[in-house]
Amino acid sequence: MLELTMATVSGAEEGATAGMLMADAPSEPGAVLRVGRDRSVCRLVTPDDWLFVSRVHLEFLCGPEGVWQVSWLRGSQADPSAEVRLIVGEYAQMLAYGGCVTLPRGGSGEIVVQDRTAPRSVNVGFYHEG
Repeated sequence: MLELTMATVSGAEEGATAGMLMADAPSEPGAVLRVGRDRSVCRLVTPDDWLFVSRVHLEFLCGPEGVWQVSWLRGSQADPSAEVRLIVGEYAQMLAYGGCVTLPRGGSGEIVVQDRTAPRSVNVGFYHEG
């Protein structure tokens, strides 16, 4: 099982979260959870006017061994207007535009989508049951 929680945070709210959303999916091959602005395909949806988030920005996909990975899907722009980083405990890594990374089994962490032009972010916490 992969559990996600999402909060949108803007500088105007300084530390406040607006609209905490949750989603989960069983760790079965082919299971998918998406984060973005497109309500028709994303389980976690950001505000429509947050254009630094693509229509489908992040995709969590379960592989054949029940291991989840997250991908930052390439959008319509050549250069993204956001940065994405994965944080697990003390460890942090930038996720490349169009790249993917495997989530730790039996672990938790956070993926932060940071707007490059304004003090706002989308924070997606995850817990991957072992």
